[in-house]
Amino acid sequence: MRPVNFAHQQALHDLAATRLLEDRLQQALPEHTLMARAGLAVARLALAIAPHAQRIWIAAGPGNNGGDGIEAALHLRRWGKQPLVSWLGTPEQAPADTRLARQNALEAGVPFVAGPPAQFDLCIDALLGIGSQAREPARLMADWIHQINTCGAPVLAVDVPSGLQADTGASSTCHVKASHTLSLLTLKPGLFTAQGRDLAGSVWLDDLQQDQTNPSAPPPLPPSAWLAGRPLATSRAHASHKGSFGDVIVVGGARGMTGAALLAASAALHGGAGRVFVSLLDDQPLRLDTTQPDLMFRDLDTLPLDLMSVVCGCGGGTEVAAHLPVLLKSAKQLVIDADGLNAIAQSASLQALLGERGRQQRATILTPHPLEAARLLACSAADIQANRMAAAQQLARRFGCTVVLKGSGTLIAQANAVPVINPTGNARLATGGTGDVLAGLIGARLAAGLDTFDAACQAVYQHGWLADHWPQDQALTASRLAHALAA
Repeated sequence: MRPVNFAHQQALHDLAATRLLEDRLQQALPEHTLMARAGLAVARLALAIAPHAQRIWIAAGPGNNGGDGIEAALHLRRWGKQPLVSWLGTPEQAPADTRLARQNALEAGVPFVAGPPAQFDLCIDALLGIGSQAREPARLMADWIHQINTCGAPVLAVDVPSGLQADTGASSTCHVKASHTLSLLTLKPGLFTAQGRDLAGSVWLDDLQQDQTNPSAPPPLPPSAWLAGRPLATSRAHASHKGSFGDVIVVGGARGMTGAALLAASAALHGGAGRVFVSLLDDQPLRLDTTQPDLMFRDLDTLPLDLMSVVCGCGGGTEVAAHLPVLLKSAKQLVIDADGLNAIAQSASLQALLGERGRQQRATILTPHPLEAARLLACSAADIQANRMAAAQQLARRFGCTVVLKGSGTLIAQANAVPVINPTGNARLATGGTGDVLAGLIGARLAAGLDTFDAACQAVYQHGWLADHWPQDQALTASRLAHALAA
């Protein structure tokens, strides 16, 4: 058993793969072995996170997730704790493993009670787990979930917090908010995106000794997604010059929104681009930013777009639409953000040009938030959030590009590639301009020679990592974030 280390890339498996793996292990192991291992793992983690807890309430559902919790109660009883089990199942309808776990627990003297005790030091949520895919908590289960969420004690969820969808991170209206989650056999994508980060708390993994089960077993199942790891540090060659790290041109900043383009340009500059140009829209007179004299202001038609990385759309307003045809046709590498995405969503001809660019396999990255993604797919933001991974993959396939679907657990998707969920970042990024900073940083990574997928993954990870390590006594603003990229 180990906590999830966000510094290292890790495989994520959906429910289909997890259940296939479970079936393989059930066939290879003696009866009840897998549940016995799961229950022991839950009990051990319970002791680790609340070593002084005495009264431990196990809220157990009718299926095998409940059986894992009951099995944990057996171990806790043997170790001198006072587990109290509330079980929603019946012996007649329970799965065989859960029936056996219940019988063993009763014989060991584990008390079964009708509902939550008046006082307890730790709660174990074993109500639904991955069964949340199949049912919405209701009636007595919903009442118990409310009491779990208001008890004030630590909450350990078994496999997945009840009410959280393991594949998507979407949640039921009624759901458990855990302080810790022990994911069994595999790590599930939904723990790290959409509502997952808020509901799962600290995530741990126990693979239930898979590697000790059957040395001749088939190779591991392919992941349905990867949890991004921290990029390896790179050093610049001594014999390099500004041309070694590429040129970025930021196209945006219509009147009243100039700051968005300057933030993107600042991020590209501090993110390591060799030269950064700014082409403001709406014939604005600004030709020098005295706070950042490194930035060079140019008219768009004077620049060799076929040699540059272009970041388009930051503060672009409606004016950016007129410039998108030439950018889609000519830019060597193209990052489309914000108003650039909205313009494409409103124009069939721009969508056709974007699709053609994809068919030509020209480097393109889209960076939508959920509402912008919804506009591109002609659906609602709620539809996007219901299955973020599927939405990002749909966009990537439709337009033949790399997609960065922003939000909690930002997704990076590319057609015919396993998607990546980014584990870094927090709510301090929920302030104006941080998306512009991300777009500029991605542009710098492209200019430095990375392919679109690696550029997106590295930029998103660094962007979030800085927020995670931001001094608590300092406000995180977009301009400060852009300058911190050089640290």
